[in-house]
Amino acid sequence: MNKILAKSYFSERVVRLEVEAPLIAKSRKPGNFVIVRVGEKGERMPLTIADADVERGSITLVVQVMGVSSRKLCALEVGDYITDVVGPLGKPTHIDKVGTVLACGGGVGVAPLLPIIKAFKAAGNRVVSVLAGRTKELVILEAEVRASSDEVIIMTDDGSYGKKGLVTEGMEEVIRREKVDLAVTIGPAIMMKFCEKLTRQHDIPTIASLNAIMVDGTGMCGACRVTVGGKTRFTCVDGPEFDAHQIDFDEMLSRLGAFKTEETEKLHVNEK
Repeated sequence: MNKILAKSYFSERVVRLEVEAPLIAKSRKPGNFVIVRVGEKGERMPLTIADADVERGSITLVVQVMGVSSRKLCALEVGDYITDVVGPLGKPTHIDKVGTVLACGGGVGVAPLLPIIKAFKAAGNRVVSVLAGRTKELVILEAEVRASSDEVIIMTDDGSYGKKGLVTEGMEEVIRREKVDLAVTIGPAIMMKFCEKLTRQHDIPTIASLNAIMVDGTGMCGACRVTVGGKTRFTCVDGPEFDAHQIDFDEMLSRLGAFKTEETEKLHVNEK
């Protein structure tokens, strides 16, 4: 069991947890995730590691309340224990000195993007980060991203913070003025689809992380299967990162909504 050392809120539905996990903190790399379980009969939840403190022996997780299991996790307080935390899992991000990296994060996707930004900056790259959210309160980890970026552009749908517009508009601003050698995008699937569409037009190599579609984290359930380059891949064991230009986003988007009705019904049952 893993103890919660600290807890804070980005918003009513987005929580940051610092969890005691010394071995994971020591061995994790950018792009890795953990499987978390609350209760002996709890659902397995894949969560990307947003940060780690080796000296403190802890990892940082950012959780958005979406359903029953994430609500149970976010209800835990400092001093409580998470039943299971297993990791690090997944293939780490390939970090190299490539030149200028355009890092694009939407909503809670900024959490898994943060360690990647840090690693590319540490490797000697110029890093320009574009953070997006529907409103100001949904733009998270801005200070941490600024600490490892040469420039940060903030985009909000309603214009309540930064510039009004979508993440792709911030990306275009950068692409028009300078050469981008690599783009990394993490966020809602529809956001990543349009990021990939834009970078493909400009022939910019792009990485997309599909951690949001994982379920059991071992490849056994098959829920995270995705078509990449015409072949079936499993996000949790083959990814979670893939060449964005090879991903069939339309197929992935159609599958993501397959169980929304059942998930909503289950959430309402547990609220009673």
